[in-house]
Amino acid sequence: MPALQFPENRPIDLACLGRLAVDLYAEQFGSKLEDARSMAKYLGGSSGNLAFGVARLGLRSAMIARVGDEQMGRFLTQTLEAEGCDTSQVQIDPERLTALVLLGLKDRDTFPLLFVRENCADMAIDAAQIDESFIAKCRALAITGTHLSTPGTRAASQSALDYAAKHGVVRVLDIDYRPVLWGLTSRGAGENRYVADAHVTQQLQEMLPHFDMLVGTEEEFFIAGGVADDIIASLKAVRAKSRATMVVKRGALGCCVIEGEIPAHIDDATTYRGERVEVLNVLGAGDAFLSGLMATLLQGKDWAESTKIANACGAIVVSRHACSAAMPTPMELAHWFSGSRNPHVDADQQLAHLHRVTTARPQWDELCVMAFDHRSQFYDMTREAGVDDSRIPALKKLLVQAAAQVEAEREMQGHTGVLIDGGDYGRDALASATGRGWWVGRPVELPGSRPLRFDGTRSVGSALTHWPTEQVVKCLVHYHPDDNFELRLQQEQTVLELWEATRASGNELLLEIILPRALSIAGQEDAAVLRAVKRFYNIGVKPEWWKLAPMSAAGWHGLEVLVEERDPHCRGAVILGLNQPIAHLVDSFRNATNPIVKGFMVGRSLWMDESLAWLRADIDDATFVSRVAANYTVLVDAWRNRRSMVRAVA
Repeated sequence: MPALQFPENRPIDLACLGRLAVDLYAEQFGSKLEDARSMAKYLGGSSGNLAFGVARLGLRSAMIARVGDEQMGRFLTQTLEAEGCDTSQVQIDPERLTALVLLGLKDRDTFPLLFVRENCADMAIDAAQIDESFIAKCRALAITGTHLSTPGTRAASQSALDYAAKHGVVRVLDIDYRPVLWGLTSRGAGENRYVADAHVTQQLQEMLPHFDMLVGTEEEFFIAGGVADDIIASLKAVRAKSRATMVVKRGALGCCVIEGEIPAHIDDATTYRGERVEVLNVLGAGDAFLSGLMATLLQGKDWAESTKIANACGAIVVSRHACSAAMPTPMELAHWFSGSRNPHVDADQQLAHLHRVTTARPQWDELCVMAFDHRSQFYDMTREAGVDDSRIPALKKLLVQAAAQVEAEREMQGHTGVLIDGGDYGRDALASATGRGWWVGRPVELPGSRPLRFDGTRSVGSALTHWPTEQVVKCLVHYHPDDNFELRLQQEQTVLELWEATRASGNELLLEIILPRALSIAGQEDAAVLRAVKRFYNIGVKPEWWKLAPMSAAGWHGLEVLVEERDPHCRGAVILGLNQPIAHLVDSFRNATNPIVKGFMVGRSLWMDESLAWLRADIDDATFVSRVAANYTVLVDAWRNRRSMVRAVA
């Protein structure tokens, strides 16, 4: 067992003090950073990545850092909180901006890196705000070597280390040597990982006695020991200053763990083999390694198990874009060691799917959705009312008001949803609904198309790059498993194209299946729908949501069995309305007590008559909102009371 002794029964497993920044990653692989034309935004900074990664693996982490009082600072704290990390000790700087890092992926050996950290917030962490009582609640404290590089950050680190020593907290140093952050290179040389410097060695060695574990690459131990290109001499120099356990990261070779005397040769040290994988991006691999190592050690595992997990975490992250967002979940690691993974990590579809569906995401255990993504129906109503279709955007914004009114009256926070188009009719309503904490869906299909076509684009992947991630892609396909072969194949290929586009964009997918009337046989609709769902699973489509017409209790049970077999991480199904009377929909809810059914998405039944009256100026805005809200309330109440309705009938 490791010599490290972590205290038990404390609410925080690991507190991380150090760099917390926004990573802006170039999305063009093979491009110089100068030529990058778009960037993806992630949480970054070595300490931030560590806190994030440990939380993702199910432990209780905390972040001790400083961010600006602006959008990027809030992005970082919200991202950590969503993963389960405690941010109560993240200081808010009223003057400085949150640190930024720009990163590129030129080739497997070249990763241009530009730190935008001039007088940034996390390097202004205030030692006076380090809370002893909080440190006392932690089992371990990890500090980045960057925070030993300036008097201010060094004072904050020293304060935290002193409190940790006083309360028996295990202290870990991630050497994390970035010469540019010590002022040793030009600002554009951020990817340079090693420059020998006696002053840096002195600064590090003064702090080494305060740590129980030291973690770094061979180059990082060169700077800590002060002997370039001689790992054993450097380790001996470090050992002269500290009795800490040393973990030497050696890339694909794995890592060495040295708890006592330094061996004569590095290969004589206790070594745990690494994983050999195709490298896309080495940035963040060390943070992933340390996340896996700390998470497993803190669970009481030995070095063999802990380094096994650590090496796997590093191997997974080097095969992906980004640092923090690439960190694996426990279910990904279970698949990694299952014996059934694809040796080519980027080609392992199950691993990619698990990464998508087992990471932190908003929970929607119940959904009551008002759908007004309709386009042709609203246009037809304006013709019937004899008014211009320019009135439709205002009408749709009133529907957002109706949804908000019912949310407040029925305390539906976390259960409210809307389905709105993003074109000329719905754009303003969609913008007003996005960002409220609602479930927001947006259609992508050309209304009435069969075979399926996309609305307003021939490149759905390009279109989705402009969608907010929170907007769920809704696609209605008029599909029957007994369609003629050419039509069925064409529609399936279009859905596959959409499926792949949503995997790249990060948007969830809701697949709505409506059976064509010409092929529907009375009494056999449920079976046909289940065959259609099975067919899409067979071709590899795993949407987060299914939107289906009301089925019998047996039909919903059949869907539950099918989903559990094919994709147990599917969020579930919602019931569509098909313009049925409200009373009919209420009655159909009695059959929908199966947990696979999360709610309803109903449109025209709620607002069609009222919309026509509003367009004709027969009712004013307030009356319209009130009437639609009343209809919506009837369905919300019926959905919530569906089980009692079943008992009453029984």
